[in-house]
Amino acid sequence: MLKFVFWLLAGVNLLVFAIGQGYLGSFRSETREPARLKNQLQATKLTLLTQEQATAPATPPAAEESPAPAAVAAAAPLSYACTEVGNFLLADGRRFEAQVASLDLGDRQSRRNVAGQEISSYMVYIPPQGSKEGADRKAGELKQLGVTNYFIMNESSPQRWGISLGVFKSESGAQTQLASLNKQGVHSARIAPRYSASKQLAYQFRDLDAATRARLEKIKAQFPEQELRACK
Repeated sequence: MLKFVFWLLAGVNLLVFAIGQGYLGSFRSETREPARLKNQLQATKLTLLTQEQATAPATPPAAEESPAPAAVAAAAPLSYACTEVGNFLLADGRRFEAQVASLDLGDRQSRRNVAGQEISSYMVYIPPQGSKEGADRKAGELKQLGVTNYFIMNESSPQRWGISLGVFKSESGAQTQLASLNKQGVHSARIAPRYSASKQLAYQFRDLDAATRARLEKIKAQFPEQELRACK
């Protein structure tokens, strides 16, 4: 019995010794196996982090560089949707039409009538005198200067209580009359155009490219009193 107890205790001691030396593997922390820890964690590559670094979010991987954009498509050619030129009196309109015929625009060209005014004559006159009495006094002065061909404009005239000294078809005729009156001592007379209603012409051109628009502008330059504009 004593031998049994002796060998039992000896066996327990051997088992404890073997465990302590690691012959049977370790049930403790990996700190008892520095070589094994070194091989697993590659201690030479470890880096100590600060608290801020440890808690900072991971930096996302750099976005892949987008491929170079395809070559930009060529810009669309400039186009003018609708261009209008006018307003022409009938005679000038016909001359303009003859010029733009060379553009060969077909149904992209149209003409429209526009109500307008044109100079029908020129009047030599003395501006309104404010009242009939004032006009009469001025007429008396004209008589003293030897001027007898005059007419006091009544209240239905835009130049009410002015004095007409002649109406002329051309501006040159009015200028001649004014010079004659100045020689007689009349220095308050003026010349003004008189207007009458007339039919005028405006021309519209659609979908012009830049080259054709430039040719149209060149033709329009021969009519400097006319306006080139976008259609309304």
